[in-house]
Amino acid sequence: MNHQHSPTMNALSHSPSPSIKFSSYKTHSLLLPQPRSTLQSISLSGKLKLKISCSASEHPEHAAPRKHQPSKKAKNVSDGEKGVDPVGFLTKLGISHKQFSQYLRERYKSLKDLKEEIFNRHANLQDLSSGFMFLGMHRHVEHRVDFMEWAPGARYCAVVGDFNGWSPTENAAREGHFGHDDYGYWFIILEDKLKEGEKPDELYFQQYNYVDDYDKGDSGVSIDEIFKRANDEYWEPGEDRFIKNRFEVPAKLYEQLFGPNGPQTLEELEEIPDAETRYKAWKEQHKDDPSSNLPSYDVIDNGKEYDIFNVVIDPVTREKFKVKKPPIPYWLETRKGRKAWLKKYSPTIPHGSKYRVYFNTPNGPLERIPAWATYVQPDAHGKQGFAIHWEPPPEYAYKWKNTKPNVPKALKIYECHVGISGSEPKVSSFNYFIEKVLPHVKEAGYNAIQLFGVVEHKDYFTVGYRVTNFFAVSSRYGTPEDFKRLVDEAHGLGLLVFLDIVHSYASADEMVGLSSFDGSNDCYFHTGKRGHHKYWGTRMFKYGDQDVLHFLLSNLNWFCNQYVDKDALLYLILANEILHALHPDIITIAEDATYYPGLCEPISQGGLGFDYYVNLSASEMWSSFLQNVPDQEWNMNKIVSSLIGNRHSTNKMLLFAENHSQSISGGRSYAEILFGDIKEHGAGSKETLLRGCSLHKMIRLITFTIGGRAYLNFMGNEFGHPKRVEFPMLSNNFSFSLANRQWDLLEKEMHHGLFLFDKELMGLDENEKILTRSLPNVHHVNETTKVISYIRGPFLFIYNFHPTDSFERYSVGVEEAGEYRIMLNTDEIEYGGQGNIKHDQYLQRTISRRIDGLRNCLEVSLPCRTAQVYKLSRILRI
Repeated sequence: MNHQHSPTMNALSHSPSPSIKFSSYKTHSLLLPQPRSTLQSISLSGKLKLKISCSASEHPEHAAPRKHQPSKKAKNVSDGEKGVDPVGFLTKLGISHKQFSQYLRERYKSLKDLKEEIFNRHANLQDLSSGFMFLGMHRHVEHRVDFMEWAPGARYCAVVGDFNGWSPTENAAREGHFGHDDYGYWFIILEDKLKEGEKPDELYFQQYNYVDDYDKGDSGVSIDEIFKRANDEYWEPGEDRFIKNRFEVPAKLYEQLFGPNGPQTLEELEEIPDAETRYKAWKEQHKDDPSSNLPSYDVIDNGKEYDIFNVVIDPVTREKFKVKKPPIPYWLETRKGRKAWLKKYSPTIPHGSKYRVYFNTPNGPLERIPAWATYVQPDAHGKQGFAIHWEPPPEYAYKWKNTKPNVPKALKIYECHVGISGSEPKVSSFNYFIEKVLPHVKEAGYNAIQLFGVVEHKDYFTVGYRVTNFFAVSSRYGTPEDFKRLVDEAHGLGLLVFLDIVHSYASADEMVGLSSFDGSNDCYFHTGKRGHHKYWGTRMFKYGDQDVLHFLLSNLNWFCNQYVDKDALLYLILANEILHALHPDIITIAEDATYYPGLCEPISQGGLGFDYYVNLSASEMWSSFLQNVPDQEWNMNKIVSSLIGNRHSTNKMLLFAENHSQSISGGRSYAEILFGDIKEHGAGSKETLLRGCSLHKMIRLITFTIGGRAYLNFMGNEFGHPKRVEFPMLSNNFSFSLANRQWDLLEKEMHHGLFLFDKELMGLDENEKILTRSLPNVHHVNETTKVISYIRGPFLFIYNFHPTDSFERYSVGVEEAGEYRIMLNTDEIEYGGQGNIKHDQYLQRTISRRIDGLRNCLEVSLPCRTAQVYKLSRILRI
C-alpha cells in the first residue's frame, strides 16, 4: 500500500504536551535567520513515520524556553559555512546520480527559502515551535486566563461553555483591542471575577503566584513600602532623578518646541539636526562642565561607516554596570500569593469547565473544540464533544519525582497500547498501565516503552490513527495528571518513553477534529484530492503553510499516496533540526517503506537528519515465510539480506520480528500462526507446540542480534500471546474479547518458557552489549543444511532452521582459536525446548582447520530448529 510521506511521532516526555544531535552545524544556526532560495520536488512512493524521544526534565509548563539572540558574528548554514554539503552523503557512499544530486541541491535551497519566510514572522525556529506556550487556554499572572486560536476564515470568535451559559457574546474577541490580527489569530481575555466586597488591586498590573511558589507572596508588605525600599536600596544618589521626575526631560523638550519662547511657525522651527550633529554640539557646549555632570561614556568616530555606534565607557563605570542587576526581585516581591488571589477573585473559567470555541463564518455560526486544547471529551455520549479546562490547584497537580534516564547506546523498545493493556473486556487506564504493565516491562529487560494511540482520537476502533486533538492525550485512559504520572513512573524505572504523534492521520471529522475548522476547507489542510488520504480516510496537512507549520512543529516540541509531498519533506527536515537543537538527547526514528535515500544522514550533508530508521522488510519476510512458505523451503540468504538491510546504515537500523501491525487490522500474531487457537497449555499436538516454540525463539534471536542498535517488540508477543488484536467496532458487535492482553498466560508453562527466553535475550545484551558491538560478520549461509552463522565480537551465533535434520558435529568457522562456551540455547527445557544439547557439551574447543574463510573451526551439536550463542571464553595462542 502506498502512502504519502507522513510524520508519525513518538516522544519521550512526561506530559501530554512534551516539552521527541545537532545537524552537524558549528553553531545553533537553525535559531538564526537564513537566506532565500526556490522550491523543487521529487516523486517517490512510500510511508514515512517519526518516532521521537524527548527529555522529561524540560517540561514547558515548568521551564521557559531558552533564549537565543541572533549575533552579528554568528555565521549561519546557508552562508556557505564549513561542513555543509547538500550532496555530502552521496559522495560518502560513492554514489553518482546527477538528477538526484541536483534535486538535493534544490531541496537545500528550498529549505533556506522556507526559513527566510519563517524569519519574516518569527524571531527564530524555537519561536516557531513554541506556540503551545500561548495558544489555547493559559493562566496569566494578572488574575486572568488568556485564550488564543487561529481561524483565518472566521469573522467573529468567542469562548462558550458551561461557565458562561454557552453564551456567544460574553467572552468574545474585541476588534481594535488586539482581539484579531492580520494572520487570523484571535485573542480573548477572560478576566477573573472580583468577589463581593473586595476592592480592585492597587497596581493596574498586579501579578499573582498561581503555580510556582504559590504559597509565597502574601507577606503583608504594601506596594508603597516595596517601591520605597527599591528606590532606597537599588538606586545610587542621583540615579533616581528621572525615576522621581520622569516627566522632566519630555517637559523641557515640549517647552523648548512649543512653549512661549519656542518657534511659532514651521519656518521658525527649522530643520532638526541629526543625532550625531546634536551630540557633538552638546559635547562642545558642555566641554568646560565638571566631570561629575557629564556621562561616563563617549561616542567615537573614526570616519568609518557605523562608527557612530562605537561607545567608549570608563572601566570603573563599566564594572559597576556589569555587576548591577535589574531590580527584578523588588518587582517580584510585588506579586501576591495564591491565597490572596482566592480571597479577592473567583476564576471566570474554573478547573474542569466544559468549553468550545464559537465562530461566526460566511456559512453561518460554528462551534469547534479548540485546536490547542489539552484535555478533550471528543464524543460525549453521542453529543458534540467539548474541551475541558485543565487547571488543577497546584497542591493537587502532579509533581515530578524522577529525572529522565540517560539515552542508552542500544534501544530495546516495548511497544504498548494503554487501552488494550488490561485483561478485562474494557478500555484500560493509565493507572492500570502504571501498576501492572510498567513492572512487567522492567522485569522483561526492556529499556524503553513506545505508546501508540495515546493522542486524542474520537473513534476507539481506529487505534489512534485518526487524530482529532493533537495536544491532548486520550481522555478515555485518564487525565493529563494520570499521564504525567505514567511517564514519571516509567522514568523512575529507567525506561525511556516514546509517543506516537501521528500528523499524517488527521481525522476528517468536522465536529471534533480540524477539518473545516473555521468554516473554510483550507485552514489546516489542502483542498481537493491533495487534502484527503484516499486509503485511510484522513486529511493531509498543508506543510508549506507557515501557520500550519507553527501548529505542527509546536506539537512536536510539546509532546501516503504515491507521491512525495515536497513541503512534507521540508517539514521533516525542519522538525529534526528544531527537535535536536532544543532537546539534544532526543531520538527521532523514520519508518519508511521506500528506503528513501539519506534518511539518517546529517541535514548538512543532504540527509533528513533522523537518528534511526525502521527495517520494515524483516517483519514482512517473517510473516510471508510463516504463512505461505513450507519450512523446508525457507531461503536462508533472504533471511540474512532482509535482516541486515543496507550495510551502510545498519548501525542506525531498528528491527522487529513483529509489531502491532502484524496482529491488528485483520492480521495475526506469529504465535497465533504458529500455535493456532490455543486456549490453554496442552491444546494442539506436541509437534505443533514444539515447532511453534522453536521458531518463535529463533526468529526473535536472529532478528535481535544480527542488525543495528535498536529493537522493538509489541506488548505480549514476548511470551507468545496467541490472540490477534481487534478493537470494538460495528462488525464485531463492539466486543472487547480481542481488545486485551492475556497476562494470566504467563503462569502457563509454555508461555512462561517463551517469556524466560526473551528475558534472557534482553539480559544478554544488557550484560554483554551485543547490539553496540561491531556489525556481525555473516560467514556461513547454507541453503541445503538451512544453517546460518555469524560472528559479532567474541560471540558466535549458529542457527539450524532445518525442520528435520540435526547435526552431531557441524563445522563452522571462527577466527580466534580457543574455548567457546554456550551462553544461550533455544533448546533449553526451561524455555520450552527438548534439552538435546547436554551441559557437558556447552564448552567447545576450536580445531585448527580453515573453514568459511576463517583460520579455525568449531564442531558443534546442532539439533533441528535450534540456535545457540557461543562466547569465546579463553583464547589459545599457538
